[in-house]
Amino acid sequence: MRAEPVTFEALIEHVVAVTAATSGNAASPGTARVLVDGHPATRPWALADALVAPLRAAGRPVARVRTRDFWRPASLRLEHGRRDPDALLDRWVDAGALNREVLTAVVTRGRYLPTLRDPVTDRSTRAAYVAAAPGTVVVLDGSLTLGLGLDVDVSVHLALSRAAETRGTALDDAWQLAAYDRYRREAAPERRADVVVRYDDARHPALVRRDR
Repeated sequence: MRAEPVTFEALIEHVVAVTAATSGNAASPGTARVLVDGHPATRPWALADALVAPLRAAGRPVARVRTRDFWRPASLRLEHGRRDPDALLDRWVDAGALNREVLTAVVTRGRYLPTLRDPVTDRSTRAAYVAAAPGTVVVLDGSLTLGLGLDVDVSVHLALSRAAETRGTALDDAWQLAAYDRYRREAAPERRADVVVRYDDARHPALVRRDR
């Protein structure tokens, strides 16, 4: 493997091209589901947001969804306390709801639920389903999401070294580092993702090319 320095704009173009090349699902040709995964210091939501305009310019309807809007209720998420790294990795995201209401629904039912639960108030958002036009691209962002069994077609991982991860984690959130250590060991995001980007310096990302 080799890391090729790219601009943020070139990175966006690359992800859009990879998305355009996916065959999608046989039940809904053209539909694609893209996941941007990364430690909060990499701001995966910013890359996901930046994909929306180019995809629409290419004629693709976009459904922008956030993993944090599909967290489990706090009673389950925080059952073992507010600083449990294993729960952060295994119990925070309601992967079943994301698949059922968004990632599978957009293919099989032609609709999706934009939000499920407010991450601040912990209350149901009572959101209505949104119709998904043919060829819709779902763009989803989150952290610690690869390995959850999410039904996606393209996965992007913004990779940090352990040192950069530590620097990018607030002192009050240092307990989360154990979850990221386990994530690297068990989910192996740099091997699992379709697109891997070295993101130690957000001003100078590097696209990992897998030599054949």
